[in-house]
Amino acid sequence: MSGYLALGRDSINRSTKKKKQAKKPGWREAEAEYQQWLMKHGAGKSQKKKSPPEVYVPSSGSYIRETTQHPSRNTFSGDTAKAKTTKYTGDYFVGIATMHKSNLVPVGKDQDARDYATMRRN
Repeated sequence: MSGYLALGRDSINRSTKKKKQAKKPGWREAEAEYQQWLMKHGAGKSQKKKSPPEVYVPSSGSYIRETTQHPSRNTFSGDTAKAKTTKYTGDYFVGIATMHKSNLVPVGKDQDARDYATMRRN
C-alpha cells in the first residue's frame, strides 16, 4: 500500500498515448503545393462534390437472356438392375469386439475374445 501512495497522483493518471508531433516549419507551403497538385489532377477538396445516386432503369424488352438451345447428348446405356447383396455364409467369424474408442474388430474362430477385452483395459 505504501508503494501506491509513493507514486503520487501524476504518475497514475498519465496516458500511454504518444503526443502529436509538432508541425515542422514550411508545412503550410507544402500543404498548399499538395492541394494545387490535387486540383490539377481533379481530386481537390472543391472538386469532390457528391452526386446523387443513379437510379436503375431496366431496359424495355425481354429479361431472359437469349441463348441457343443445344440438345443434350443421350449416351446412357448402363444397367440399372438391383445389385446382388452379399451374405457371409462361412463359420470363421464368431462375432465383433469393441476396441478403444468404439473401434469394432471382427473376432475369428481361432482368436479369443478375452484378448480383445483385456486390450481395452491395458
